[in-house]
Amino acid sequence: MNKIKYLLVVLLLTALGVVFYEFGYKHFLENQILKQIINRLNADSRVAEAIVTNVRHDALKNCDFTTIKFVEFDVKGKPLKPKYFTFSGNMIQFQSLVIRFNDSYVEAGDKLRGKSIYLFWKIFMLDGKNTEVFNLADVNEVPGGYKVSDSRSRFEEKVWKNFWAYALSSKAGLNNGIKNAQIEAPGMKFIPGVIYTIKIEHDGGLRIDTSEIPEILKGEKVPAK
Repeated sequence: MNKIKYLLVVLLLTALGVVFYEFGYKHFLENQILKQIINRLNADSRVAEAIVTNVRHDALKNCDFTTIKFVEFDVKGKPLKPKYFTFSGNMIQFQSLVIRFNDSYVEAGDKLRGKSIYLFWKIFMLDGKNTEVFNLADVNEVPGGYKVSDSRSRFEEKVWKNFWAYALSSKAGLNNGIKNAQIEAPGMKFIPGVIYTIKIEHDGGLRIDTSEIPEILKGEKVPAK
């Protein structure tokens, strides 16, 4: 009889242990998943950087011309060919097309729709009739630096036409998991000695972060690799 009671107690304790273990492990897994979801929703990626490379005063026009170096990064974080733009001022903006996907895709880390996608369209300085604009991409064309195939590809052209359609039409992406598509134009005052880093939030749009150029690089012309 004592052996039977002892066995029953052992079985009961074992069962309770299994229940508590499963509950605790399940709770742990749920917390881990929740953290991953939050991290994905809060994550962002560097997409471009800009710095002021020259400021030149024009006495005749009574203004300072500001030249910036603008570098985009591909999906692997490698820099594309740098571009230089000169404006008769330093309040500069980047007009971009941004497509946001439904949060469920971001939460799940979907390979194609796991974060917002973007395309730099124009870079400009607003100044009324004297507004200065440079094109970075042409509508319905494959943007320079983004082309995958060396030769003309109908499939690649179709992909980019769809992108433009989604970005410029409020109805085009309703059945493709797109939350919204819009034109954004983040900008700020550009001054020497600062690195301007443009980032895209995985569930949001573009923003510009700033940091000072390291002291060791100030006043130096660093040669390219």
